[in-house]
Amino acid sequence: MATVMTTPVLFTSSALQELKQLQYEQQIGAEMGVRVGVKGGGCSGLSYVLGFDHPQEGDEMFEIDGLRFFLQPSHALYLMGMEVDYLNGLNNRGFTFSNPNASSSCGCGSSFAV
Repeated sequence: MATVMTTPVLFTSSALQELKQLQYEQQIGAEMGVRVGVKGGGCSGLSYVLGFDHPQEGDEMFEIDGLRFFLQPSHALYLMGMEVDYLNGLNNRGFTFSNPNASSSCGCGSSFAV
């Protein structure tokens, strides 16, 4: 069962709106939430994880504007204070990550180092 925690990662209203739209379009049920995390890989060493998933053992859970988010406690060290935004412009489209814990990031913005 997930442990409820304070919000370690911030999501802009644009990012929340896009996540809700994706949840609706993909008909994702209430038992699922948004997984936020990191995984090894990418050109800078770590890559961001952002996607719909079921809760897993040991997850911590937080809620923003009716959306549930799941985070493994070991990932909080890398993500605490990060802001996720969604850009929907002609030149830039997609989720962006502004992470104060990253010492460097790649050009595409989906990979970082600490």
